[in-house]
Amino acid sequence: MPFPIADIADALERALAAEAARLDAEQSPHGIDALDELGLHPLLGRGLADAGYGVYPEQVYPRESKPRHRRDCERCDLVLTPSGRELHEPWREPTLFDPPDPVALDDAFWLEVKVVAQHTPEGPNGRYSTQLLTDASQDVDKLSRSPGIFQSALLIVLFASDPDTVEHDLAAWLDHCLRHGLSVQSPSARSFGITDRIGNRHCSLGLYPVRPASPS
Repeated sequence: MPFPIADIADALERALAAEAARLDAEQSPHGIDALDELGLHPLLGRGLADAGYGVYPEQVYPRESKPRHRRDCERCDLVLTPSGRELHEPWREPTLFDPPDPVALDDAFWLEVKVVAQHTPEGPNGRYSTQLLTDASQDVDKLSRSPGIFQSALLIVLFASDPDTVEHDLAAWLDHCLRHGLSVQSPSARSFGITDRIGNRHCSLGLYPVRPASPS
């Protein structure tokens, strides 16, 4: 059953916009753009759970479903199941309390998250282009080439000074991916303004579906 990309994007936007509003109401010196990826993961996860999804952070990729040491394995940021159902974890020993109909790994939705900010609490981000063009592209390649993943997406959360910068840079990133043959599709995009604390006044979310790569 396909996961509704637009609904997932809506849930993610609601979560971040609500947190931005909460920080404004508290007159916090720090905004959501001061958070790194690990800081945003819980917010995104709660937003998806509130929308009815089962949310499983830091899940081992299916190709490593029976690892000797899970801590050494490559993991995906967030894995979603429909209607809050349990996720089947083949590396875990079964118990009497396991659900009768867990969601198989290849029926789940695998979501990698990349947070890129034009301005950071330390000043202008010197790795801005690298994070967007290189790091985010690597996540697409990783998802598309992972056996056992059939529904996945990359979420780019981009903080920048103005909407024009966001639009230009995300379009350049997508063009870069397509020119390099990456299996990424046009996004479901959302955006909203944020209070300027460190130079960013705009938050954009691009949820880019990733197709499984064709066998070479």
